[in-house]
Amino acid sequence: MGTLGSALPLGHPSASKAYPTHPGFTLFLVEEFDAPLDLEKDPIWTWSDGGLKEGQVRFVKEQIKFEDGKMKIEVKVKANHGHQQTCSNAQSEDVPHKALVSGEMRTRLNMFRYGRYEVRMKAPTVQPHKPNVDGNFVSTMFVFRDASFKHWREIDVEIEGKAPGSITVNVLTADYTSKWRPSMQESKHLSYQHMNVRAEFHDYAFEWLPGVIRWYVDGKVVREKRNDRLEVPNKSAKIMMNLWIYNHVRSVPFGGEHLENDHFPMESEYDWFRFYKWDGDQHYPPADMSSKSLTADDMYLASNNPCSA
Repeated sequence: MGTLGSALPLGHPSASKAYPTHPGFTLFLVEEFDAPLDLEKDPIWTWSDGGLKEGQVRFVKEQIKFEDGKMKIEVKVKANHGHQQTCSNAQSEDVPHKALVSGEMRTRLNMFRYGRYEVRMKAPTVQPHKPNVDGNFVSTMFVFRDASFKHWREIDVEIEGKAPGSITVNVLTADYTSKWRPSMQESKHLSYQHMNVRAEFHDYAFEWLPGVIRWYVDGKVVREKRNDRLEVPNKSAKIMMNLWIYNHVRSVPFGGEHLENDHFPMESEYDWFRFYKWDGDQHYPPADMSSKSLTADDMYLASNNPCSA
């Protein structure tokens, strides 16, 4: 186990595995999910109890599970999770009651920036054993800062329920905005006929560098974005992985058109996660992984879990 203060990589790497190398990057953080993470005590990772305005889910810790050498995020109809308080330290506004619960695993602080982010994951099937049935979900790996509260910065890999080979890669940038709007986002929607992201595990990655982002699927570049209409984010962020369902509306603009096909529970699976720090970043993550060198702006919304009763 790579603990804070030990040699890299941090996290929970496998001693028997020879990890790939990437010129200009140093392997910094690995999660193999071979054993459960204690999301209350882990020094790097925790859980969120937030909930997207556009979504039907409230994130709760119980929906993040560690089984069979994987991290699994399950969305289901709310049953025995009791009262959902509206106050959440993951957000600066109240979260209304949600009909579904799901999970979001995230790093504790805005301390990750330039580097290579990799995940091997499998998206949900909206109906058991039917990976070709389309529905609605958004299964993710991304970096994120503040949302609609201060500095909205986001770089995404999103797998949606609209088609078996549907993948979306995004970048979002906005300041002090009350809600999402099209002008703050640049997306590329990918559709692959030869792959089923619900039936098989695939490797997804992005390299985030000053002025450029490159996204990869199974080791191949699928998009490059440079500073143009939207600038490449340059603020530190949290790493997040979640699963959510879009709101019930007549015309569903996100996640897939066939909400009526969704059967719960459904789950996404993560085989591993890796972060390679860019060798040119002298500030993030801090060498000691502490908050001492983070700015007050970095510490905004630093807490992630429920407000005190």
